[in-house]
Amino acid sequence: MRYTPAAVALSLFAAVTSSASLGAGYEADPRADALVAEGRAALESGDTQGAIDAFEAALTVDPGFSAVYIDLADAARRDGLQGKAIHYYREALERDPENLAAISGEGAALAERGAVDNARANLAKLENMCGADCMETMELASAIERGPVEQVATAEAAMQDPATTAN
Repeated sequence: MRYTPAAVALSLFAAVTSSASLGAGYEADPRADALVAEGRAALESGDTQGAIDAFEAALTVDPGFSAVYIDLADAARRDGLQGKAIHYYREALERDPENLAAISGEGAALAERGAVDNARANLAKLENMCGADCMETMELASAIERGPVEQVATAEAAMQDPATTAN
């Protein structure tokens, strides 16, 4: 019984110290940072596949670097792969449910796919979180206004004759 006050004080100190270290934020591996910078440069120059490769390499180096998922999703959207982009945005949201960029990006990808009702749900969520004047809210509203992206037919799809099928 005489050790109880000391034990309580020690546990309180350990709890405060642990929570302070968790609130410091995530510090990414410098190699992963370099790969992300390389990927962003590739994305700026229009090389989406090079950007995706660099971002995936960054995740291989540092799997805990969850901000890379948003970069991956943005690259996938630019490449016309909205389904893959939605997957990456949801991965980012799983790690950080309050990430405004991920909510906005997911909503834009949904709108581009034609799921406008789901995109509007994301817009309402953003308006509640940061207001109507926040950049992410305005970007998503603009994407919903543009509507679905027209799907481009591939050469293989154009060559297939629907009347004849191979067994």
